Amino acid sequence: MNWEFLLTTFVVVVSPGTGAIYTLAAGLSGGSRPSIVAAFGCTLGIVPHMIAAISGVAALFHASDMAFQALKFAGVVYLLFMAWSMLRAEGALGLEHDGTVPSSREVIEKAILINLLNPKLSIFFLAFLPQFVGADEPAPIARMLLLSLVFMAVTFVVFAAYGIFASTLRRYVLTNLRVQRWMQRSFAVAFSLLALQLALTSR
Repeated sequence: MNWEFLLTTFVVVVSPGTGAIYTLAAGLSGGSRPSIVAAFGCTLGIVPHMIAAISGVAALFHASDMAFQALKFAGVVYLLFMAWSMLRAEGALGLEHDGTVPSSREVIEKAILINLLNPKLSIFFLAFLPQFVGADEPAPIARMLLLSLVFMAVTFVVFAAYGIFASTLRRYVLTNLRVQRWMQRSFAVAFSLLALQLALTSR
């Protein structure tokens, strides 16, 4: 495995983004298990982008400004919805102190949507992976699939680590209502800023 690919992948995955923030929120609200489930869901959300890049659909998507803008708009709306949910007293990602947590299915569905509604991820796969597939590669599709799976594995491990770290702070957060509200507002602001960043993003 090319070490440049591993290093670049690690840097990209470690950089804070919607998936990392969602996993941190899941760890704070539900503990280590929901955080791992969230990391798994975010990883699954990469699959459609991977398939699109390997099949060449991403190239068509990249060429269509209307498709890009439509998916970008959907992503912005969903991120703003996530921010609004964080501010609700009993939101799906609210840091409730009554012990209630969202189901694994709910966590996975939201995590998948977060990455699915990210048009830059498809473009990232389209521009990033081919750089590590040589022109003389005998099986380019298999090579891209392998690199994609490595990217997904790194994503899961890093996000799970984020979530587990957050879960260690859960008891302190859930026993302090002031900290709880501060964390909810912080995550809401983070999702809002990511929505703004996506809205201002161009191809």
